[in-house]
Amino acid sequence: MTDYPVINGLIFCGLGILAFVLAFSLVVKLAPLDLWKQIGEEKNLAAGVLAGAVALGICWIIAATLH
Repeated sequence: MTDYPVINGLIFCGLGILAFVLAFSLVVKLAPLDLWKQIGEEKNLAAGVLAGAVALGICWIIAATLH
């Protein structure tokens, strides 16, 4: 994109974070349960692990795409 690698890195970092936020919010909306209620109020460890696994999976896909 530009001749400066630092600026390129910042641009791709911003795009990756934006893609992650959009994808994770889509997953939360499509989940058949209220994920934040399960994690926060009911202390559901499995829901927390699920949210973390989804976040890591999305991040790995974005990182591989932007690499």
